[in-house]
Amino acid sequence: MRFQTPLVPAVLIRRYKRFLADARLMDGTEVTAHCANPGSMMGLADPGTRIWLEPNDDPKRKLKYGWRLVEHENGHFTGVDTSVPNRVLKAALMARAIPELAEYPLVRPEVKYGKNSRIDFLLSADTLPDLYVEVKSVTLSRRPETAEFPDSVTARGAKHLDELKSMLADGHRAMMFYLVQRTDAKQVTLAADIDPKYAVAFDAARAAGVEVIAYSCTITPHRIDIGPSLPFSREPWKHLTS
Repeated sequence: MRFQTPLVPAVLIRRYKRFLADARLMDGTEVTAHCANPGSMMGLADPGTRIWLEPNDDPKRKLKYGWRLVEHENGHFTGVDTSVPNRVLKAALMARAIPELAEYPLVRPEVKYGKNSRIDFLLSADTLPDLYVEVKSVTLSRRPETAEFPDSVTARGAKHLDELKSMLADGHRAMMFYLVQRTDAKQVTLAADIDPKYAVAFDAARAAGVEVIAYSCTITPHRIDIGPSLPFSREPWKHLTS
């Protein structure tokens, strides 16, 4: 997925009111950018962080910049826009680029299901049970090479797990798809200490048969695309994978 407009580098001044961020462009101009991320953004929103903004000239938008990336001191990137994973995954599904899901030719996004919810993707095939796929953007990392979800309490996330579980009773498949928007992650786990209730709902869903997979992203200031699959562990990793 190529960014619609070339990104420009900036330095973060502050993030506030969840969806706003002040930044300083390389020429010294200070701007306010939209931050499409409702989470805590733990470790990603420290003042002085090098970030990348996407300019726009849409007269309907009040803010002329959107915050898209964090560039870490080690040269790795993290994508902070939580709307990106669905777009990236949709392109991958349409191209049959996810081996675990390549047997499903029909991809329908945002289909109503459960109790006033919409599934991110409903996959269908003539000879297979329907597959309900819920996508989560993973950006938290508190240990080297390890990504974690969630980065804040998410009652909505726990609700999604319960609704996925209910689809199994009707003979469908259900899957949690964790898409890691970090180029420095080699493995994925749950941040159960941040949201114990989510961890409980996850355990119940997985025990009932909800499938879990994780994939990485390749990220540059030009584009974000699906990357290789990543190992997922329910328990915190005691050591790094080889």
